[in-house]
Amino acid sequence: MSIETRRVQFELDSVRSAKLVDTHAHIHFSNFAGKVDEVIHKAAEAGVDKIITVGVNSADSRAAVEMASRRENVWASVGIHPHDAGEAEQARGYISDLAGERKVVAIGECGLDYFKSQTSREDQELALRWQIELALERRLPLIFHVRDALDDFFRITGDYDGIRGVIHSFTGTRSQMEMVVERDLDVALNGIVTFTKDQQQIEAAKHLPLENMLLETDCPFLAPTPNRGKLNTPAAVKDIAEFLAELRGEDVARLAAATTANAEGLFGI
Repeated sequence: MSIETRRVQFELDSVRSAKLVDTHAHIHFSNFAGKVDEVIHKAAEAGVDKIITVGVNSADSRAAVEMASRRENVWASVGIHPHDAGEAEQARGYISDLAGERKVVAIGECGLDYFKSQTSREDQELALRWQIELALERRLPLIFHVRDALDDFFRITGDYDGIRGVIHSFTGTRSQMEMVVERDLDVALNGIVTFTKDQQQIEAAKHLPLENMLLETDCPFLAPTPNRGKLNTPAAVKDIAEFLAELRGEDVARLAAATTANAEGLFGI
């Protein structure tokens, strides 16, 4: 076997053995009480061997950190969701302290939600800004929740240099996706892409550069087809990867390898 043939074979073997990462889960939620280890085991059987469990407020972020600290292949993100922006100022010191914990790899989920949040836009912006500043201070990436608020999101993030992060649960158009990528942010896709009827979302998923793609479940929510309506778990990343590979005409193992490399690079896991 020539050196070149061995090199190609090594690359193919590396792709075939690629694992998957769930970059946005909530396995510390009460939905998984008493069955977290089983859920993690089933995820590993499906090839999902790294999970980031994401906090949405002070107490929830603490729960995420405690869970991650007890499990080798689970990491945590801490932050204040826009739905909880009203508590943000009181939580600022607490979240800052949590951000220094060993298994914390990101700030968030934080952002703007103009679709259903009951908190004011002013409170959401204040919460987003100090979490961006905390992430920059700690040299951590951000996990952004942005719904019907991209213009303000771009305005706010444009005031800062050096932001690294991902817009999770992306459901925008191709042109919106391209604006996100132009700003050196990643885009995370989840089960929504498997059941959406919105062709603009499908087009965005088809054309998202592989180097900017992350995979997530947002479990316990958003179980992909064919399990829509059931409890979602990190194992479903495999279903999402397979759907996207078919949609995009790509080899699923190559898509898995790329998205895993992206996740490991962004979060340092």
